[in-house]
Amino acid sequence: MKVLEPHAMGRPLARLDGVVKVEGTAPYAFEQRVEHPAYVFPVQSAIARGRILSVDTRAAEAVEGVLAVLTHETAATLVSDQNKELWVLQSAEVRFRGQLIAAVIAETLETARYAADLLRIEYEQAAHDAAFGAGRGDLYAPDFVNPRYPTDTDTGDAEAAFSGAPVKVDATYSTPMEHNNPMEPHATIAIWQDGGLTLYDSTQCAHGVRRTMADLFGIDPERVRVLSPYVGGGFGSKGVAHAHNVVAALAARQMAGRPVKLALTRQQMFSLAGHRTPTIQRFRLGAGRDGRLRSVIHEVIEQTSRFKEFAEQTATPTRLMYASPNRRTRHRLAALDVPVPSWMRAPGETPGMFAGESAMDELALACGLDPIELRARNEPELDPQSGKPWSARHLTECLREGARRFGWEGRDPRPRQRREGEWLIGTGVASSTYPRYSIPGSRALIRYDSEGRYEVEIAAADLGTGAWTVLTQIAADALECPVEAVRLRIGDTELPYASVAGGSSGTTSWGSAIVAAAQAFRERHGNTPSPGAQAAADMPRMPEEERFSMHSFGAQFAEVLVHLDTGEVRVQRMLGVFSVGRVINPRLARSQFIGGMTMGLSMALHEASVLDPRFGHVVNPDFAGYHIATHADVPNIEAHWLEEVDGHSNPMGSRGIGEIGIVGTAAAIANAVYHASGVRVRDLPITLDKLLAAGG
Repeated sequence: MKVLEPHAMGRPLARLDGVVKVEGTAPYAFEQRVEHPAYVFPVQSAIARGRILSVDTRAAEAVEGVLAVLTHETAATLVSDQNKELWVLQSAEVRFRGQLIAAVIAETLETARYAADLLRIEYEQAAHDAAFGAGRGDLYAPDFVNPRYPTDTDTGDAEAAFSGAPVKVDATYSTPMEHNNPMEPHATIAIWQDGGLTLYDSTQCAHGVRRTMADLFGIDPERVRVLSPYVGGGFGSKGVAHAHNVVAALAARQMAGRPVKLALTRQQMFSLAGHRTPTIQRFRLGAGRDGRLRSVIHEVIEQTSRFKEFAEQTATPTRLMYASPNRRTRHRLAALDVPVPSWMRAPGETPGMFAGESAMDELALACGLDPIELRARNEPELDPQSGKPWSARHLTECLREGARRFGWEGRDPRPRQRREGEWLIGTGVASSTYPRYSIPGSRALIRYDSEGRYEVEIAAADLGTGAWTVLTQIAADALECPVEAVRLRIGDTELPYASVAGGSSGTTSWGSAIVAAAQAFRERHGNTPSPGAQAAADMPRMPEEERFSMHSFGAQFAEVLVHLDTGEVRVQRMLGVFSVGRVINPRLARSQFIGGMTMGLSMALHEASVLDPRFGHVVNPDFAGYHIATHADVPNIEAHWLEEVDGHSNPMGSRGIGEIGIVGTAAAIANAVYHASGVRVRDLPITLDKLLAAGG
């Protein structure tokens, strides 16, 4: 594979969309200018399972300014019920508490919200089950885990090898339900006109929403246009269409040409925008006294919804992380009457590596080895799962370089050895990994305009990650022109198809399509094109994917303080070193790494959605009850990377960076908390009550 020569790539170019965002002139979904919009406020079920017997709409309809009330009896009929999550306002059945069961359309948002509270809904309540736990007798194995990985894998006889190992770790780790909570709520403006549907949507995949809505309403996808030039975060939750998209479209059809606006409240997002499944993970490691692994067993229990399955790939990183002749991974699901789990930043790797890297820390202690040395001794020469050579694996280099920068040398491995006043001090380390994904199908178009600029078109999404800037840099190098000569257009289904902004795959998928289009343009029009010259190309097939195992790796370090009397935990500093191929824009890459590590800190110390099984709903559905890291929690964070080019990955030599920053952070912090306090917290988040209860 020919790799581009970097000129624009590698420069710390400032965000091309930064000024309009700071000025507040970048229009997000709900802010798009439309004429005379109506407003929609959705109504949610107050029971976890059952049927709607009646909806009394009279009081709501009598409110001045109310235009219509939609229920399952009055909404238009959808065509496809293949996706049960999106089969909205179509039947009286209630599958989870918080399900959308009605919607009020009014002249103002305030009127719609007021009137929605006047609906009187009578239910026939059925017994529900929302209690997640390891002791359930109805756990089952899904056919596959996200996206299409095997549910279970076995290599050798892991049980026998574990039983015979001189050194053993056998521990259970758990992570809670977590919610993505992007700053921009899920929002849509919908307009039906001349038999076609237009959506201004906050989405990570405009073409995906287009296809879904076309299927639901039984119209040609060409009759659906989705625009999403600016997206205010998503962390995976905006990777697919959700129920609010359908309600907005149903309301717009009711309004017959008048635009309607719908934005979920923060509270509604806890039921309607997906979440990270809670996990219970039993992790067993068997090793020789020299620390070399003989057996790795990772068994995971997760939660899914009874009416639509989502199985997170929690144990998949264990299949390749370290060398062991015997390995076993398992996924089992509990199907409950709850909303559907979905993607959340680095799904699978994030909870799975918390368990795996905590267990490795426990094994290092049991073997009397430094945690970095233990990991280095178990480096696999080939991918343990596939047997393929690595396109690039530099985990040991990341660990060694991180240790040098962090000041790891001379660390006393014994807990409770450092103290400053009333604070115990500890340090911890964890490895990170994330697959290099590419998603086929993206296409780019390049056109030369009369002003001497190249217009580059692809329907990619920038949810704050820097796609506006990075894709422009890639195009400039592929066209061998200055960055200023490139004008990028993204976020519109009238542009060529682009895959989802997810799985850290965007730059690989879209960038490869842009490079292919640039090559086609140069071959057709040379170095002196005429105005109007254009060329398009699909993302090329990447044969190297069949020959090599492609993953990014990293090492993350944390230093924490634990208060002797209260158990309060403060993270004092964090450092990460990553191997991710070529870094196309150092400024934006550093932002992504730091953002991921901050989110991992939040996971380690704060985030937990508390679901009350008696009623089937999250009881802390706002930023007052769902705690996330704030400025006061975030310490000095350093992000570094190895200088490398992965010539097998794509024409840019890069791999994804959006998610690997979160992966090892929680384990590094948990390991540091143990080192400080002598208390091993295996149940996230690490709160002071858990430390105090254990005598920390």
